[in-house]
Parts: sequence; C-alpha cells; structure tokens
Amino acid sequence: MLYPQYFIDDLKNRADLVRIIQPYAQDLKKKGANWMACCPFHQEKTPSFSVNPSKGFYKCFGCGKGGSVYNFLMDMEGLNFPEAVKRVAEISGVMLPEPIDDESYERGKKKREETKKISDEIIELNKVALGFWEAELKKKNAKAKAAREYLEKRGISEEVQKQFHVGFSPDSWDSLLNLLRDKGSDENVIEHSGLVSVNEEKDRVFDRFRGRIMFPVLDINGNPVAFGARAMGDDQPKYLNSPETPAYTKGQHLYGLFQAREEIRKKKFAILVEGYLDLIALAQFGITNTAASLGTAFTPEQAKLLSRFTKKVVINYDGDSAGMKAARRAIEHLLPQDFEIKVLVLPDDKDPDDFIRQNGTEAYNEARGKAFPYLQFVLDSSMRDRNLAVPKQKAEAIEEVLTVLPSIRNAIQKRESFDQAMTFFRIDDSGLKRDLWNSIRNEITQPQQVKQHITRATRAKMTVAEQHLLELLVHDLELQDVVLPLLEESDYEALATFSIFRALYILNERRESASLERLLELVGDDEAAEDYVPLLLMSEAKRAEGEAIDQVLHEAENCVFTLRSMAISNRLFSVTQDLMAAEQAGDGIAVRELVAEKLDLGKIELELRQKIKEV
Repeated sequence: MLYPQYFIDDLKNRADLVRIIQPYAQDLKKKGANWMACCPFHQEKTPSFSVNPSKGFYKCFGCGKGGSVYNFLMDMEGLNFPEAVKRVAEISGVMLPEPIDDESYERGKKKREETKKISDEIIELNKVALGFWEAELKKKNAKAKAAREYLEKRGISEEVQKQFHVGFSPDSWDSLLNLLRDKGSDENVIEHSGLVSVNEEKDRVFDRFRGRIMFPVLDINGNPVAFGARAMGDDQPKYLNSPETPAYTKGQHLYGLFQAREEIRKKKFAILVEGYLDLIALAQFGITNTAASLGTAFTPEQAKLLSRFTKKVVINYDGDSAGMKAARRAIEHLLPQDFEIKVLVLPDDKDPDDFIRQNGTEAYNEARGKAFPYLQFVLDSSMRDRNLAVPKQKAEAIEEVLTVLPSIRNAIQKRESFDQAMTFFRIDDSGLKRDLWNSIRNEITQPQQVKQHITRATRAKMTVAEQHLLELLVHDLELQDVVLPLLEESDYEALATFSIFRALYILNERRESASLERLLELVGDDEAAEDYVPLLLMSEAKRAEGEAIDQVLHEAENCVFTLRSMAISNRLFSVTQDLMAAEQAGDGIAVRELVAEKLDLGKIELELRQKIKEV
C-alpha cells in the first residue's frame, strides 16, 4: 500500500514533531532552536536527545537514533512505513488520500518527473529573459534611458540594481519571444513559462512584460523562478507579476531571501516587508537582512522557509488598514513556527520605502528598536478606528484578536496572552472568560461559538435613563423635535439602544412615526435592539395629544443629562486606563495630553452632576 509522495512530503512538513514525540519524552524542553530530553530509546540521566521542529528531524547523540517523524513512530511503535504515515495523519487531523498501487505510483512518479523537467526548462528560459532584460536596461535608446532615470529618481544605485538583477523589458510585443525562438526553445515550454501571453482566439503569442522595470524572483538556490514588473508611468496595472507555472507557485518563495540569507543568519533576525521596492529601498540604505512576501498574503510555506534561517522576525508592512490586516495574517502563520515576532509601524503610517528615503538609516533603525511585541500590536490594531465603549465595535475587536491566539503553540504563553487580552478589553466576568478560553485553547476553533461568547461578553443592558428617554420619544414627534437636537452622538453611541436612537433620527427627519416595522427595519441586524423595540412600543404614551409639553420635556432633559454624565464617566475610565499604559511605556507626550483631557472631563462631569441636581 502506497501513498502519493507529494502527500507524504507535505504531511511530514505539516506534522508537529514536538507534539508527536512529547508523550514518549515527557521531559522535552525548549533549548534555543531545538528541544532536548532524555532519549526515549535508551536509558540516560543527561539529556542527549535533540528535536529540531523547523527542520523536521530528531537525533540522539547517545544511541545514534534519528530521522523524521515517520522514523520515530516506526521505531517507537513498531510500525511499517505506510502505517507510520497513517498514524501521523491521524495525530495531525489530516485526511488520508486513497492508497495507490505500484502501477499508479509509477505513473505519478513519471508525471512528477515530467513536471520537474518542464520546471527546469522554464528556469532556463527565465535565465535567458533575466540576462536579456539586464542588457536592455544598459542600452542607449530613449526608453532604456528613461528606465535608468526612473531608477535613479527612486534612489536605486547601479550596485543595488546589479545585486538584485534589475532589468528593463522593452516596449515590444515580441522581442523576448523572438529571442527564445532563435535559441531553439520548445514552443510549448515558452507558452507555459509565464514570459508570454497567449490569445487563443486570435492564435497569437506575445511578450507578457513590455515597457516595465523588471525584478526577478529567485528561489533559495538563486534560480529565477518568476518576475515582478512595475510600470514607469501611468500604465495599468501598476504592478504585473508572473502567473503560476510549473517552476513557480505563489506563496512558496520570499523575494530577496537568496541575497539576504547569510545576513539574516549573521544578525539572527529578519525584517519582513510587503513589496520588492520596499526591500530594495532598505538594501540601498544598508539594511540587508530583509525578505518580502511578494505582495501576496504571507503563507505557512513562507513561514517555514524563513524559519530555516532565523526564529526572530520584525514585520514592517505598510501602515494603512490593509497593511495592518496583512501583518496580523503573517503573525498567525509565524506563531506556529515558534518565531519571536515584533511589529514595526512607522510614524504617520509610512511604508519602509518612503520612510527610509526621507529619514535615513539611523532613524529607521531607531524606529525598529521600538517595534511592538506582536501581542501589543494585535491588541492596539484591533481598536484602530473602533471605540471600546461601543459594544458592536468591541465585539469585532475581540473576535479579531481571538483569531490570532490559537496560533500560539506554547500553552503557558497562550494563556498569558489570553489574560492580557481580557484585561485590555476589560472583561471581568469569570464565566465569560472561561467560555472564551475554552473556545480558543485548542488550535481548532469554532468561529460561531466564539462569536456567541463575544456577543454575550459585550452586549450592554438598557439602562433606566435610556429606557425612559426612549419611551418618552418613541410616541411623541413634537418632543423629538426639541430633544433630539440636544443629544450628541457621544451621549448614546455606547448604549445598548444606539441603533434605536439612530433610527429615531432618521424617522424624525422623514417626519415618519416610529412603527414596529420601520424601527425593526432600521436597526438592522442589531439583535439587542430587536429585543428592545417591541418593549418600548408596548409602553404608554407619556403625553396626551394637545397636552402641554413642559413635564415630559423636563423628564427628557433629565435623562439626557444622566446619559451624558454616564458617557463622560466611561470616557474618564478609558482615559485613566490609557494614562496608565502611557506612563508604563514612558510616553511623555501622551501622558501630558491624557492628563489634560482627564482634567477637562472631570470639570464637565462635575457641572453635569450639578445640573442633574438642579433639574
């Protein structure tokens, strides 16, 4: 019984070697990049059994036993190879493919050999293209000169251009195609190389890259497997990349890693950026322990590749919302590989390219030295453009953070990170914390269950003041005309009935009455508001038609002052928490600003309480 080789290799890479070995070596402890224990195959007092999870092998320096996860289970449990594959799949929660017979195996092997042959042939074509484009950049024609001027304007020196094999593809439909044909290249391989585009309707083949600056993607052995291309002017798309080919699979390579691998080993950490121009800008300023994720979402395969050279990484993606989201995804894939992760968010949300050109190497290194630990980044970024006092936004932020925590392998670190998150989000209910912890403690989470717990954790209850105010307003359009302009959004944005207040504004502006159907329509998917709307409409009108408004207005104003006082108290609490964090971080500017805000809020709160007494 045989399993496909690709499955065997993939399963070996995905298997958690430490987790599989630990039941047989219970004293297994992390020591640097490796894990050490007393050998489970022979008796010893001093640990000589070493496990390297990033490279996927173990070795005992006492008895000599060693190998992959399959070898371990074969020796430990007396299994043959297919049985060991099956056992690893069971432990890893991976579904086994249908076994193949010898004939099928041979066919698969032949197909893989053919694919490898085509891959090697494509790499040879890529080498021709790389040399051709490098030579084109040095030519004296106007287009090549414009390309050199563009690179010079970007501050990319000839030395760095040579280091990264930067080139220029001429604005021609067939210059590269003709060169490849002249060299006798196979037409089928050319069409599958990603260097040309094929229009089947017009039966036409033409150069894929035309009039662009070319950036080759090298594999870890220095072979060109793909290309990135940037337009010099307003041509669209701005960036054009190679498609997937037999030689190139997206998400399995890191741009610049071939050039940076020794420097990364030497400095013992890598800087991870998004695009090739970010990486080249850093290299231009002497920062060369860098790799780029090629503009695609960072993948588990890229994390494993990087782990071959270091276990420390600083993520320096763009500071916009897309960059923050991409950084969180990268963290989720780096954590299972036991990386020590920091995140660098540059001032004014600048990207690395712009920042280092404007501020230089010293300023960049100074900023990098202040990079956030990944958990602080995840927590802070979850609240970007969100308000912790608004239940829905708080729930979204918690859900965002809880998707990251299951990726932490170490159980103690996972628990400590969870506790920090609960403190950050001010969740004190022990029952809720227990439910949330149980939902993420295993690596496989149930999103719907987590969402239910989060909703429960953040769902606010309707206060007496807001209920009374809404009962006054919901039946009285005239009172709405007077009271709604008195309210500020900050008075009700953190309330359980926020969406009901917002719906009343809309209905009042349209001069519509607050019916059950219209209110439910306007509160949308706010489950809490959907429960409260019928309750409010079942209340009696507080004023008969034609009756004086004075009494209900007096009551409504009292409610408004009470809600505003509550909102200020909540803000004061938030400012106090932020002030403590700023003091711990030694951020003097933030401390001064927060102290001033706290004093102002205290004065306003005092005045409101006095007004409430007077009313």
